[in-house]
Amino acid sequence: MIEPHAPAPPGSPPSWGGPCGPEAPARLPVRPAVGRFLVLAGVFACAACGLVYELELVALASYLIGDSVTQASVVLSVMVFAMGLGSLAAKRLRGLAAAGFGALEAALALVGGSSAMLLYAVFAWTGGWGGLWADGPRILLVAFSLAIGVLIGAEVPLLMELIQRVRRQDPGGAVADLFAADYVGALVGGLAFPFVLLPFLGQLTGALLTGTVNAVVGAALVLGLFRRDLTRRARWLLLIANAVVLALLATATVLADDFERAARHAVYGQDVRVAVRTDVQEVVLTGDTDGRPLDLFLDGRLRVRGSDERRYHEALVHPAMSGPHARVLILGGGDGLAAREVLRHPGTGRVDLLEADPGLARLARRDPGLSALNEHAFGDARVHVLTGDAFHRLRSTPSATYDVVISDLPDPGLTASTKLYSQEFYGLLRRVLAPDGRLAVHAGPVAARPRAFWTVDATLRAAGLPATAYRVAARHPGSAPGTDRAAADLRAPRGWGFLLAARTAPALRLDPAAPRPHTLTPDALDRDARDAARTRIPGLPPSTLPHPRY
Repeated sequence: MIEPHAPAPPGSPPSWGGPCGPEAPARLPVRPAVGRFLVLAGVFACAACGLVYELELVALASYLIGDSVTQASVVLSVMVFAMGLGSLAAKRLRGLAAAGFGALEAALALVGGSSAMLLYAVFAWTGGWGGLWADGPRILLVAFSLAIGVLIGAEVPLLMELIQRVRRQDPGGAVADLFAADYVGALVGGLAFPFVLLPFLGQLTGALLTGTVNAVVGAALVLGLFRRDLTRRARWLLLIANAVVLALLATATVLADDFERAARHAVYGQDVRVAVRTDVQEVVLTGDTDGRPLDLFLDGRLRVRGSDERRYHEALVHPAMSGPHARVLILGGGDGLAAREVLRHPGTGRVDLLEADPGLARLARRDPGLSALNEHAFGDARVHVLTGDAFHRLRSTPSATYDVVISDLPDPGLTASTKLYSQEFYGLLRRVLAPDGRLAVHAGPVAARPRAFWTVDATLRAAGLPATAYRVAARHPGSAPGTDRAAADLRAPRGWGFLLAARTAPALRLDPAAPRPHTLTPDALDRDARDAARTRIPGLPPSTLPHPRY
């Protein structure tokens, strides 16, 4: 693709790949100083796009598959390895640096820009919830990480060649300039993803826009600055390739909303009633029409099944409310359903609900279906919604503030929740509990993940809160929800495991002065405790902030 030139005589210094002979600068349409600035600006933009692709893969994989630590490790390690392969492969393109870089950026824009949409499509339409194609999202994740890593790794040698073609300098200085622009671009891309692209555009449109920027920058740099290094045929091929890439990305951007709705229906069914993205997570409500029960999904994980939620919330709340309960703290519970059960007990004075996602609490207050399910708990003057980091809030809470603490949090195996199941966090809860206070903890399914469940028990004991375990079976058959999205049918959990903790091991009982629960009886509670005790795994170490064990 480069115009031919006479070969260098033996012993000559190496050529920089241009048509003007050994060590000859490129025939630029601008002064060398301006050309050098434009190359470094291109390095900056390409580095920003590359980091956005990495973060987008990590975020989407964590959302679709679960366990963000594992997904981040897979994506980053595979990508860094692939960058090394790409850097080695680019050595063969140094003589065609301008044309090679242009083709490389077009390919990277198409692969990186479309990666989120394709990964989501495989998850939604090939059985991402389980079955024959359960490993499809994982395989595609590794494939994209490998492909994007190879393309990003090939950028640096070619850019090094181009910057030397503009104005030759010592290799050390050229490397310093190149990597300075690269690292600053990575900083901008890393900040733009969580603070601009994700909240304002979402994962799909954000990735497509990033691919568009990548293609435009690559084409502008090569066709604008180094066009004289290319043959006429090469210029047209590069122009057509970038036009096709931009057309594909633009078409996908226009169709992104329709695609997302179709994919959401493929995942959740056709009765999606509400789908919103708050500042924290995606919230989806299904059902509550034509006699169908309401289901609540948070980031794709089933958190409330309307036909079965009362069994969960009564088991979580009622044993802890047997005793003084004038002051109650609910951790999580933004759906208002735990608060509904707390408010059923006479003598409840104040209920503080500490929810990380205020958007969920607003939806639970305003949505007709969800507010009816929680019996308008947020309209009760005794309920006070608090937001912010739970650690910070509890550190500033006076000792012995609460008679009861209800921990209505996701599975401890979810990375975002792990710190709220740590010994340090339970130490803070012990401090804010009254001397005879009780703490009820949702600790995940006992049968599906007994080790995680009994690690929560060991962690409570290490914090000075011995616990009594019990579990409640769900009415609907199916797999228990978990951190691995592709390995579980999230629509029908088998059951839930709970721990009731206090400064001395508490007895499981129901408050005789409270209204009778719909699904829970004293005999059933005793039976649930015996069932859970049979699964005990002794000798497990506690989970701490520096050493999480879930």
